[in-house]
Amino acid sequence: MINKLKQTRRDFIKLSAASLAAGFCLSPLTLLSARPVPAGKSRLFTKIIPATGEKLPAIGMGSWMTFNVGQDQGARQNCRQILTAFFNGGGTLIDSSPMYGSSEEVIGYCLGQLKRQNKHFSATKVWTPFQSSGVKQIHDSQQLWGVDNIDLMQVHNLLSWEKHLETLEHLKREGQIRYIGITTSHGRRHQEMEKIMQTRELDFIQLTYNILDREAESRLLPLAREKGIAVIANRPFQRKGLFRRVQGKALPASAKAIDCHNWAQYFLKFIISHPDISCAIPATSQVAHMQENMAALKGTIPDEKFRAQMLNDIQGI
Repeated sequence: MINKLKQTRRDFIKLSAASLAAGFCLSPLTLLSARPVPAGKSRLFTKIIPATGEKLPAIGMGSWMTFNVGQDQGARQNCRQILTAFFNGGGTLIDSSPMYGSSEEVIGYCLGQLKRQNKHFSATKVWTPFQSSGVKQIHDSQQLWGVDNIDLMQVHNLLSWEKHLETLEHLKREGQIRYIGITTSHGRRHQEMEKIMQTRELDFIQLTYNILDREAESRLLPLAREKGIAVIANRPFQRKGLFRRVQGKALPASAKAIDCHNWAQYFLKFIISHPDISCAIPATSQVAHMQENMAALKGTIPDEKFRAQMLNDIQGI
């Protein structure tokens, strides 16, 4: 019954995508109207995970570099404060990887300190050339996070994806993983990702998408909509590249219409307003920046026409 229900929901996503392409106003994700969409001053902007219909706050948290602090107790306490701000802002999805040094261990430590071991959405990856070591790596991640089950396990940068997807599919059937997916970054290997999306049943993909890096719009995002696959956007700020581009520049006057008070919120709202993006995962080592990021979950969300204006504004800087 559960599998049938999941399939029905995924089929609804595909039907919605076909209807949207035909010009009908039907979508399981937040739709964009003829003017900016008010999300409400207090209501959080969420998206739907197509495989199950589960709601997901549209801003999550990355942990590359920022949580790789080892045993430094001062740095760990800072990470704990960052996570506190993340949860207070309504976030749930935390993304990490075994290749991020001590990040998984530090996340697990902070979750334990905050008693949030099973009150979040855990997203991590398998990253090794060998299937056998991948099985151990997945088990180690579960132990490091201190969780009963990992919510989302992804094949990191498509490394040995054929064998690792076999493992993930098995673990999902066994109920040890809720969702499975694949990732890429820096705009790389899009053709290979597209082939995998066409031939394997995935719940998530993760790729680079931001206001300047929009290659995914041409093929991968429409395909994700067609297949009913959730999409996580990494590198939402081009690391710090977008901030360097606008350094010393004032926000466009129109930013007030979408309740943006800083460039971080402007960049994030552009990403999460795309109907095929499920979640953006900015990373930060500063509590104040985390609070700014999470504020983008509230207020008005730009529609298609407003997004075009945002593109025009940023290209003029």
